[in-house]
Amino acid sequence: MDMHAIDQSVEEDRLEREDSLRSDGGDVWAENYQPGTLGCHELLDRTSILAAHLDEQLLSHPACVHNPAWFALAHQAATALNDLYQKIGAEHLTCPEQTE
Repeated sequence: MDMHAIDQSVEEDRLEREDSLRSDGGDVWAENYQPGTLGCHELLDRTSILAAHLDEQLLSHPACVHNPAWFALAHQAATALNDLYQKIGAEHLTCPEQTE
């Protein structure tokens, strides 16, 4: 993703969360979450679970199916989660496993 295309408020939110993680875990906090690590695999798994849950619980819900605007937003969210899953997997699954 082009960093210039990211909304400034989204990047500010990410940086605040990164600062919080750094204050809790030191400068090496990210080492356990790089592609190829168990931490990254955990994110891949959570993304898959959420995408499936969104499909089962929102896209299939009769009220959502009945309302075109709601369905379109739910579909957009499902597409975004599936895209995220693919991007995480493409990096994570091509990295050699890191050992501790």
